[in-house]
Amino acid sequence: MRFGLVGTGPWAHLAHGPGLLRASGVKLVGVWGRDPAKAGELAASLGVEAFDDYAGLLGEVDAVAFAVPPHVQAPMATEAARAGKHLFLDKPIAGDLPAGQELVAAVDEAGVSSVVFFTDRFAPAIRAWFGEVGGDGGWRGGSMQWFSALQDPDNPFGRSPWRQERGALWDLGPHAISSLTAALGPIVEVSAVSGPADLVVLTFTHESGVVSTATLSQFAPPAAATVGVTLWGEAGFTSMPARPDDDSLGGVVATALEELVASVDGEPHPVDVRFGLAVVELIVRAGDQIAAARASRAAQPG
Repeated sequence: MRFGLVGTGPWAHLAHGPGLLRASGVKLVGVWGRDPAKAGELAASLGVEAFDDYAGLLGEVDAVAFAVPPHVQAPMATEAARAGKHLFLDKPIAGDLPAGQELVAAVDEAGVSSVVFFTDRFAPAIRAWFGEVGGDGGWRGGSMQWFSALQDPDNPFGRSPWRQERGALWDLGPHAISSLTAALGPIVEVSAVSGPADLVVLTFTHESGVVSTATLSQFAPPAAATVGVTLWGEAGFTSMPARPDDDSLGGVVATALEELVASVDGEPHPVDVRFGLAVVELIVRAGDQIAAARASRAAQPG
C-alpha cells in the first residue's frame, strides 16, 4: 500500500517516518509539510520525494499517515478520506467535536479504513499485559499518573504550540482513556477537576462499574517526570510495562501500519476513527466541566 506522510515535526522523525520504512506491505511515496525546507530535509532522510502541495501527494498514494496537530489533522484527513484514502491518524483525531464528527462521517461515506496511533495499544509488552489483565480479572480499579515537563529544554515536544495551549487534558488525556479502556473496559462517564497550570485529575466510570483515575500534567517539575498505569483487585496490584523508548517507536508504528493494511480487507480495527471520536467526546466533556468550575469560581464574590 502506497503511503504519504504529512508532517515534519519531532513525531514524524521519531515515529512515523521510521515506521513507514519498516512496515511490511507499505511503501512510503513521499512527504508533505507546510515548510518546504523541513519537508525536503525529512524526505531526504527517508529517501523519498518531498511534495510541493498536499493535493499532489494525495494523487499518488492509497493512504496517508498524519503527524500534525489535531486541529490541522482533522480537515486534512477528512479531505483524504473523501478522496478514498485510508487513514493512519495521530491522537486526538480532532481539536473539537464537530471536526471529529465530520471526519468520521467522511470515513463512513467513503468506506475507507483507519487506525489511530495510541502508542500503548501497539507496543508488544504493553499489548501482552492488556491481554493478561483484560476480561473478568477481578480488578476493582486502576490509575494512571503521567507527569511530563514540556518546559525542559531537552523535551523534543516543548516547542509544540498546540501542546502548550491545550495542555495535559488534550495531549495525555487520550492516552489515559485508551490505556485504561484496554485494561478495564469501555468508559461511560468522566468527571474532571483541574489544578495549577494544566494539572487535571480525571475519574472514569467503566461499563463494568469499575472506577479508575488519571492524574496528568505537561508542566511538572522535571524531577517528577513519570508515567505509569496500575490496577488493583483480588490478585493484588499489577503495573503496566514501561512505554517504548524513542529507538523502538518505529517498530511500534510499523505494527500499527501493518494492522491498518490488514483491516482494509477485513474487520474494522478496534482502535479506529470511531474509537478516536469516542475519546474526543470524553475529553470535550471533561474540558466543559473544568471550564464550568472555573467560571463558577470566578463569579464568586471576594
